[in-house]
Amino acid sequence: MTHPEYILTLSCLDQRGIVHRVSGFLAEHGCNIIDSAQFGDAESKLFFMRVHFALEEGAVGDAALRADFAALCTQMGMNGQLHDAHAKPRVMLMVSKIGHCLNDLLFRYKSGLLPVEIPAIVSNHMDFYQLAASYNIPFHHLPLAAGADAAAKQAQEARVLDLMHTHKIDLVVLARYMQILSPGLCEAMRGRAINIHHSFLPSFKGAKPYAQAHHRGVKLIGATAHFVTGDLDEGPIIEQDVERVDHAMDADTLSAIGRDVECVVLARAVKWFVEHRILQNGDKTVVFK
Repeated sequence: MTHPEYILTLSCLDQRGIVHRVSGFLAEHGCNIIDSAQFGDAESKLFFMRVHFALEEGAVGDAALRADFAALCTQMGMNGQLHDAHAKPRVMLMVSKIGHCLNDLLFRYKSGLLPVEIPAIVSNHMDFYQLAASYNIPFHHLPLAAGADAAAKQAQEARVLDLMHTHKIDLVVLARYMQILSPGLCEAMRGRAINIHHSFLPSFKGAKPYAQAHHRGVKLIGATAHFVTGDLDEGPIIEQDVERVDHAMDADTLSAIGRDVECVVLARAVKWFVEHRILQNGDKTVVFK
């Protein structure tokens, strides 16, 4: 017999007895812990926990388990959630004219490496509508002309929000979507939108960053996946990685290496999100791997 499985996540002020109370609660409700991780942050004084468990007692139903867990959270001042471990989060992908991250995520989704549902792909360009069709995923072209005024941008973003609501989206992934989001849209997506961008030492902004990096002779190139906030490219960091490069590599080679790093970093961040491994800690994240 297959037992229902859940993932419990929580954060609260650090205090004695949290692990004891949570593990005791699960034992009392006929649950068996499969794996557990916790972290106490000495700086923020917050405690974070993730528990994957199976509900093995048939006498306890889903509704009762959730109600009792909510009561425990109230008693202990915890911000806690219970997730169905087998439910596939619904993800909306957004892209512009650079498609390597989109292509990588779609392959991982189709091959079963990324346990999600993708009900919509959104773009301000038409470049990838055939790619979307090859995966039988609806493609929504929401153009935004260069230099568009505030009213046009607001109307376009309203359509993005409509799609999120219509498709009950759990996560939005900016897979190289090259439009700056308004503060209002960032707030509406808070905690459930991930962006990817190149990150160099030193950092290069603007057009042709890999050409700039080549010109400066960088020795490391990399990428950063982070939550979307109103502060451009400064949201809580989820994952980063780098690759060493050298003087023999031209700008095209750097760009190719950079694309690979971006794909891997973004895929890790998305997978950790849908597995409920990421908890926000102010301007930082706790990631239970």
